[in-house]
Amino acid sequence: MIKRPGMPHVDDPRLSFDPAQLDATIARAKIQIRKRMKALRAGHGGRALAERSRKIVERVLSLPEFDAAGSVALFWPMVERGEVDLRPLDAVLRERGKQVFYPFMRPLGEGRFQTGFAVTHTLDELVPSTQGFLQPSSQSSARPGAIDLVLVPALAADARGHRIGYGAGYYDSTLGDVRPPAKAWIVAYHFQLMAELPVERHDQACDGIITDDVTLPVDPPSAA
Repeated sequence: MIKRPGMPHVDDPRLSFDPAQLDATIARAKIQIRKRMKALRAGHGGRALAERSRKIVERVLSLPEFDAAGSVALFWPMVERGEVDLRPLDAVLRERGKQVFYPFMRPLGEGRFQTGFAVTHTLDELVPSTQGFLQPSSQSSARPGAIDLVLVPALAADARGHRIGYGAGYYDSTLGDVRPPAKAWIVAYHFQLMAELPVERHDQACDGIITDDVTLPVDPPSAA
């Protein structure tokens, strides 16, 4: 092989792979994306976000997985942060006789939390959490098979089904408790959809993305 000036040998230490350094680089990139998306979302007025949320709700209602599901995990929006508002879906699900779950985070001390999804029978069962969102007063975690569909919030998402949230790692640590067999779909405003997101080893790809403009199923990864 012809070696050009300044071109490293294959055993050059500059080519060594440091997983910890890569993770730190990805984490910094995610922080920048969070800042950008929070600012972008804050730049939209409340009426504009409400209209986008209405369109997302319409798309969720037309999703075959939503229609077929006997149980769905929603999330209560932090409206002051401009999150997607799925609250109209709660009444629709209950009118159709379907079970409605919501996420919870129970403090365990020393910065640790127990996470899960708990079934609710009425909205009166939702109480404020220490994280700023409403959660079920009963925090009995759903078992695998109890939930058919999980609707997942995001600050940013890409067409591969990856997402970036606030950084607490709630859904990455909790989706595995119910999925499979549950399907997980991201809901986000269309301006939060990016070409590609940085991905860490613990990140879980979801099964699809719904924005106010598109419904994007995610192709399953091909077998090696």
